[in-house]
Amino acid sequence: MNSFPVILMAVLLCSSGTMTCYASGQANLAVEEVEAWLEAYEEAWEKLDPEKAALIFTEDATYQVDPYSEPYIGRDAIYGYWATVTSDQKDVDFTAEVLAVTEDTGIAHWHSEFTQVSSGASIILDGIFVLKFSNDGKCESLKEWWSIKH
Repeated sequence: MNSFPVILMAVLLCSSGTMTCYASGQANLAVEEVEAWLEAYEEAWEKLDPEKAALIFTEDATYQVDPYSEPYIGRDAIYGYWATVTSDQKDVDFTAEVLAVTEDTGIAHWHSEFTQVSSGASIILDGIFVLKFSNDGKCESLKEWWSIKH
């Protein structure tokens, strides 16, 4: 089952103020925790640092770059993905905004612009993250949907 329509509906309801997006309880994720994680992600991407990127994930995390591909599983696989992808990028500018937070999941809208080294092309990406966090603040599951401006 594709969970994207449900996620999109939650984002629309949260951003319109129709739905309460911050669950109450003792072990709930805070908006500030998601923002801090996104700042670490930003730093890793802008510095093209796959090691920093891998370290913000749990040891057995999953990283799914689109809904049709198999996820990268584990920190080593995430490191390998990042090392490959960022090796052809420079001048990265990344921004993100938290849209919703539940007990252990954050949803964020992100935007990135960079130059592709191999072609010199200017790349503009816009996307959504669905991030599930462990109790230590590391991401245990990242799913993303993104579009590229041509």
